Amino acid sequence: MTDSVFTRIIRREIPAAIVYEDEQVIAFMDAGQINPGHVLVATRRQVETVMELDEVEAAHLFAVATRIARAVQAEFRPTGMTLLQTNKPDGWQTVPHVHVHVLPRHADDGVGLVWPRKDPPLADLQALAARIQL
Repeated sequence: MTDSVFTRIIRREIPAAIVYEDEQVIAFMDAGQINPGHVLVATRRQVETVMELDEVEAAHLFAVATRIARAVQAEFRPTGMTLLQTNKPDGWQTVPHVHVHVLPRHADDGVGLVWPRKDPPLADLQALAARIQL
């Protein structure tokens, strides 16, 4: 796998406005700032999808994203907050390195997240659920 832009930020090959880092994750301002306070929280270990993380890594990633979200809420006072984690291009992932967007939101900020509801019957939902029972 080729080094991602995030791996290059971690190695300090590319400058970034770093908010937080520890032995497992790094958080930095998104260069594309949708709204002021838009932060990316990425794993230090470069893997493409969240499915490649073990439960401890995934828990830590989302724990830090939650802490960052609280800090963004306190400082920027958005009226809403979106935490978004995407996987693979068809899942809207643009950088092949696991990360969570902490995106402060405001009414009429132009950000959209739309998908068509299918509203299947309960029996179909139950059949789908049976296929992935843990």
